[in-house]
Amino acid sequence: MRLDLLTAMNAERAARRAAVLVTALEGGGQRLVREAEIARDALADAIVPQLRSGKSGTVEAPSGRYFLEIHLPPPRIVVTGAVHISQALVPMAKLLGYDITVIDPRTAFATPERFPDVKLLAEWPDEALPKVGLDNWTAFVALTHDPKIDDPALEAALASGCFYVGALGSRKTHGRRVESLKKRDVSDDAIARIHAPIGLDIGAASPSEIALAILAEITLRLRRGPEAKP
Repeated sequence: MRLDLLTAMNAERAARRAAVLVTALEGGGQRLVREAEIARDALADAIVPQLRSGKSGTVEAPSGRYFLEIHLPPPRIVVTGAVHISQALVPMAKLLGYDITVIDPRTAFATPERFPDVKLLAEWPDEALPKVGLDNWTAFVALTHDPKIDDPALEAALASGCFYVGALGSRKTHGRRVESLKKRDVSDDAIARIHAPIGLDIGAASPSEIALAILAEITLRLRRGPEAKP
């Protein structure tokens, strides 16, 4: 790989942006396609599904055969709410390869004993989220039922382009949440991106089942995009 391509790829990796190294199998020419450039690239139709899968591979196009080397930031989940569902969610998320952070200013809940071996921030979201950083390879999950904690965090997640934003609660609870977010000048289009009730509809009842439903929905959005149907 040319030094300029390696330097550019490392810069994208440091900024938590995806990149694709395209190698022409006839001739060996190489180029780097940055995440922001994919939609305009001549191989966009081939790159997008490879990017969603997270797997490198060979593709064919009218212009020839290419090897697409996929470089993705590690997907992350950021949770507000050190609750029972979060306790089930953390180990499952780790098994699936997600980095996960739990945020909750309620120090009675956010304890290392309840959440061992996980990044745990016993702070308000407006203090914690700038440290964590949100981006479009981050899923955000609001689980506290407390609008003082969840609503500012939801606003930040929507503004940051998180690939998934979900919030626990009934439709009635979500209706109140919508009105609260509108008062914070969050647009209708942004609010419509919130998955509420959260998780795929699998009839989940226990905290572990709800955690499973949430992770299934997050993974669906990660691998198939925002328009994917369950």
